[in-house]
Amino acid sequence: MKHTEKHYWVPHFLAVMLLFPLLATAENGGIDNAELTERVLWKNTPIAVNLNVDKERLVRFPSSVSVGVPPGLASLLRSQSINGTLYLTAHEPFEATRVLVRAEGDGPVYVLDVSATDADPESPSLPMVQILDAKPAPVGLVSDTTETTVPQWGYVALTRYAAQQLYAPARLLPSMPGIVRMPVPLVSFELVMGGQVEAIPVAAWRAGLHTVTAVELRNKSSHPVVLDPRQLRGSWLTATFQHNRLLPSGDEADSTAVYLVSDRPFEVSF
Repeated sequence: MKHTEKHYWVPHFLAVMLLFPLLATAENGGIDNAELTERVLWKNTPIAVNLNVDKERLVRFPSSVSVGVPPGLASLLRSQSINGTLYLTAHEPFEATRVLVRAEGDGPVYVLDVSATDADPESPSLPMVQILDAKPAPVGLVSDTTETTVPQWGYVALTRYAAQQLYAPARLLPSMPGIVRMPVPLVSFELVMGGQVEAIPVAAWRAGLHTVTAVELRNKSSHPVVLDPRQLRGSWLTATFQHNRLLPSGDEADSTAVYLVSDRPFEVSF
């Protein structure tokens, strides 16, 4: 991303704020998806679960469950439920389909919207989804699960961390326990309404129940574009622009970054 300006702009949008100077780009480390977990609170609303064809993905529940696969999906999706973990493998791509998962005993019925898309055979497996009940834990009871339901990082801290990872020199990168790197789809999205701005996710990090995604924005038009957070597609908790004005395509200041905080991964929140 190219910039000639060093100013800061604060857009009028919820908690949108610009906090950081532009520094040299730091090298991004690798991602081991096998060690990642996407944690989601069950709030009686459908949970989107995306699959890559022929890549098994795990969904873990608080207790043992049984799954009801619709007849029309039976030939496209293999599912196994073992000790509270659902193992899902798609044989072919399919659109989002409602799948009901029932907890044993008097537990809840979880609603999943499962979909599948083709993926590069060399692409890593998607992280496991861990579904957490939103019930308050009994007083005095402490466990790994209940601790993860409490967000440990605020929106400002997550946004600052993402900007530092992209722009700060390696010697200045902070060590933040509890924040893990997440994979992102390195393709263009119609994030900004109007079709004049190309948006490509470049990196994402997750802490507790929140994800921050850094997205490169590039002006494709021959005239300046003023960025307005109200023109962003998707469901975002906060959006922070590095700069709010893009100069015409080909100019050194035709691109910037936006940091999006959400309660699901980018491709789900979008």
